[in-house]
Amino acid sequence: MKRSRKVSLSLFDCLNVAFMLGIIFIMLYPLYYMAIVSISNGGSVSRGEVGFLPVDITWKAYEIVFTDAPIVQAFWNTLLYTTVGVAINLTMTCLCAYPLSRKSFHGRNVFAMLIVFTMFFDGGLIPKYLLIDSLGMINTIWAIVLPPSISIMYMVMMRTFFQEIPEALHESAYIDGANDWTVFRKVVLPLSVPLMATMTLFYAVGHWNSFFSALVYLNDRSKYPLQIILRSIVVEGDTSNQATEMSGISGSLIISQNIKYAVVIIAILPILLLYPFLQKYFVKGAMVGSLKG
Repeated sequence: MKRSRKVSLSLFDCLNVAFMLGIIFIMLYPLYYMAIVSISNGGSVSRGEVGFLPVDITWKAYEIVFTDAPIVQAFWNTLLYTTVGVAINLTMTCLCAYPLSRKSFHGRNVFAMLIVFTMFFDGGLIPKYLLIDSLGMINTIWAIVLPPSISIMYMVMMRTFFQEIPEALHESAYIDGANDWTVFRKVVLPLSVPLMATMTLFYAVGHWNSFFSALVYLNDRSKYPLQIILRSIVVEGDTSNQATEMSGISGSLIISQNIKYAVVIIAILPILLLYPFLQKYFVKGAMVGSLKG
């Protein structure tokens, strides 16, 4: 019986591994395919010769992308919006979550209910646009980074994490003469590194992939983020800005396809490079709030 059980477990393991490998292949192959097409010869792509390996490797598409001023400017704009936005997100989320986690804060449940209420009910796009316009933030960075200052879901997760910090640590700090701000800065925040790293990743991905706010609030093309340029190239097929660089190159339609995939790779590469540095905190931070609310 033990032998049959071992055989069944081995069969299950084999099937499980095969299933997981299939899922990994389905998820990673589109990204891999875009990468090899972006460095393959345009004629080979047009003839359908690119499958699992690049054909006639050329970096011309990336040369065109990195010498295109609007794309380079959009990349730096996105980096700026993401950096400033994440700094504001973490600051505002921490300053909101910490008081709501303290039992000594009278009325904290009322404030928490009012804040969570905004998670389910929103004023809508037109009132929000009128508000931002009245504040003079149209066509500025603040229209991109200030409206999403706090994610209510992430704030609730952070509040739950702060509530799980032992009360004895706060009391010992108070005995040593620390005030609330000192306790928050020197006790709570150092213990919240896993959560802060996870929040950084979540907020950074949100800002990096955001394009709708820029589409609504920005009028100057020099302030567009990379996702707007990516949308015009991939969705609308607009490669007019790269027409000069593509002139004289055979198979311009295929070169346009190479450029599309090259821009996509450039757009997702920074997040892929950021994740390995934060992944050791990801599981612990993502589980916060799953045990109690």
